[in-house]
Amino acid sequence: MGFPVKAVVFDWAGTMVDFGCMAPVKALIGVFSGEGVTLSATEVRHDMGMAKRDHLQALLKNPAVVSRWTAAKGDAPSDADIDRLFQKLVPAMKQAAADSAVLIPGAAETFAELRDLGVRIGSGTGYSREMMYEILRRAAEQGYEPETVVCAGETPSGRPSPFMTWKALMELNVWPARACIKVDDAPVGMEEGKQAGCWTIGVSASGNGVGLDLRSYSALPKEERQERIALAARELKAAGADYVVDDVSKLMPVVREIGERIAGS
Repeated sequence: MGFPVKAVVFDWAGTMVDFGCMAPVKALIGVFSGEGVTLSATEVRHDMGMAKRDHLQALLKNPAVVSRWTAAKGDAPSDADIDRLFQKLVPAMKQAAADSAVLIPGAAETFAELRDLGVRIGSGTGYSREMMYEILRRAAEQGYEPETVVCAGETPSGRPSPFMTWKALMELNVWPARACIKVDDAPVGMEEGKQAGCWTIGVSASGNGVGLDLRSYSALPKEERQERIALAARELKAAGADYVVDDVSKLMPVVREIGERIAGS
């Protein structure tokens, strides 16, 4: 009969690579700075997980950002500005993502353990295919190579629609969705997983919610670290997470519990 969980669909940044989901923050702040407009990390992280063009659109609907843009440019941002910013963002994201393409501790081991159980591995990302090129190569060198990768722009709508997860499951030829798991660090990824009909597991410590690279995260006082993890976990739960773990190194006990629940249903 095999293991009851048929597939796991992982997010990338903040989930399997790039502890703290730092690359998009660096790239977006840099691109806006080149336009004479200051962005805060908090503003960038508010809509993390979206396709990057959608992320730009969300940022340029933020009243505070619109105000600073208008002050710098003399006019409110237009669709043409979004097109131009996206053209600048692609190379910036490629470089930032490549620089941050380090597996989160435990990612390769979790991947191997899932494969040993016969679980199929898919993935989805808010990055375009072009942005992912170097990440895929470097992740494979470190021991992580999912069977399919669905990128932004390859489905009619991005997150929180279920289409990226559904596309991954279709490419894996795996069903039903209720026997599959979506793993993500962003609330929008939890919404995606629930809309797709999958079990959802949020990762709190390594992702956008805490928003610190591994060195900075490790240096936090224990109490502050726990408070920040708890806040991120609450946001993931509110978005529909069935379970929340600190990072993917803690994933397998939850996967086995979900397997038991699927078998018993």
